[in-house]
Amino acid sequence: MKFTINNNLRLLTCPLLLAGAVCCSSGNDGDTPAPGPGPDPSPVTGDVLAYVTSADGNRLFTEEGLDYSKVSMSPYRVTIDPSTTYQTVDGFGPAITGATCYNLLQMSQADRTAILRKCFDPETGAGFSFIRVHIGGSDFSMDEYSCCDREGIEFFAIPAVEKDGIFPVLKEILEINPEIKIMGSPWSCPKWMKGTVADPSKPYDSWTGGRLNPAYYDDYAEYFVQWVTEMEENGFPIYAITMQNEPLNKGNSMSLYMPWEDQLAFVKKLGPAFRKAGIDTKILCYDHNYNYDNVAGQQNYPLNIYADADAAQWVDGSAWHNYGGSVSELDNIRAAAPDKTIYFTEASIGTWNYNFESCVIDDFESIFLGTLSRYGKGVLLWNLMLDDKGAPNRPGGCTTCYGAIEISSSDYKTLKYNSHYYDLAQCAKVIRPGAVRIGASGYTASGLTYLAFRNPDGSKAFVALNRSAGEQTVAVYENADRSFKYTIPAKSIASFRWGAGAEN
Repeated sequence: MKFTINNNLRLLTCPLLLAGAVCCSSGNDGDTPAPGPGPDPSPVTGDVLAYVTSADGNRLFTEEGLDYSKVSMSPYRVTIDPSTTYQTVDGFGPAITGATCYNLLQMSQADRTAILRKCFDPETGAGFSFIRVHIGGSDFSMDEYSCCDREGIEFFAIPAVEKDGIFPVLKEILEINPEIKIMGSPWSCPKWMKGTVADPSKPYDSWTGGRLNPAYYDDYAEYFVQWVTEMEENGFPIYAITMQNEPLNKGNSMSLYMPWEDQLAFVKKLGPAFRKAGIDTKILCYDHNYNYDNVAGQQNYPLNIYADADAAQWVDGSAWHNYGGSVSELDNIRAAAPDKTIYFTEASIGTWNYNFESCVIDDFESIFLGTLSRYGKGVLLWNLMLDDKGAPNRPGGCTTCYGAIEISSSDYKTLKYNSHYYDLAQCAKVIRPGAVRIGASGYTASGLTYLAFRNPDGSKAFVALNRSAGEQTVAVYENADRSFKYTIPAKSIASFRWGAGAEN
């Protein structure tokens, strides 16, 4: 069966991944993001749909159609083994923050719909399938606020700044892709629930820092219940929440110190509150960097929670950022708690680290292949869209961040696509929600890494990274009738999808 494609696919594989997280290196082109993909080409046909992004920018999510070929005797053969299965994958996508929505809502309706389709449409676009939203404000919201700023949980209500400034975008995304999964994370509890870090019972009137007062654990659990309920009443099903964004970061413009002892105690209130309300939203712990050992007393943060059976029963798994430490920490988490899920939930690019060539390759290796090869179920990155000034942003938050897409503040029309857009697209287009990671083994070469997946429709996906300075050939073999060969350019990502249901 031949397939027709109209933009976006590619993959490769290799059995071993680097153990350490690789950060984008700094470069002198931090303020000049790579150009975006050109106009959609005429549809191409083939047995295999392939997509390629190269660090040099010569190929940017470029689509190709390949024919099956005989590769059984090839020295480059990688054998796909659907009988060997690992984790199920929920999806890939960006954060839909207040800042992202502000920029999108400055666009004309036609332009906004076009970019949202380019990102979220699983057939004609990249097929982003997972998004993260803030519960209350964040460092990329349009103000500092919670959903209950008047003391008393009876006053809970999602504020107009979100109903007017975020809900319209979420509704349009879900109209484009109704299967989108949504994860919510708070940057702070309401201020009236806060105490000082040293003494949580002592009132603390600041959005930055502080600690949840145990006297308000029940109220804060109800806060989550009401948030999930109101979001779902507005048409936004909430797949998962984390209990606190960056719980060990006391210094963000909106933040809350929430050590593992607090999350352990709080989830014993939150879990039963969800059950009583009939809410099946997943609860994730942690949601911070790999290197929690750098904070006194916070060693093995998630594992300390899992060690308490009463707390662990309510916790589906853990969430991770890469601003410190190594992705290899996930090996320790997986080994100690194989029944708990793992999600990557935030990474940023900006003036401090951005170089398209290094970021597109390094982040794909460490964040995407690094997480997926360690049983990760999904990858979420930070803002989908910021303007050319990294705005809007909050005082005391990040003022030097880039979005996955940059929009010109002079016309709210001109777009530039950064490395995070391409990294997300290379996975989301071929690895569909509900895909299962399967075995892939055989040919290996320096700089070549790969993984394979079986999609719910029966199609297969193969994603590969060639970080070497020369091209690499791979011969992907599923069976005698379904195999193909492809030469991956130097410093490039390639993704492929073939088999039942692979037509676009």
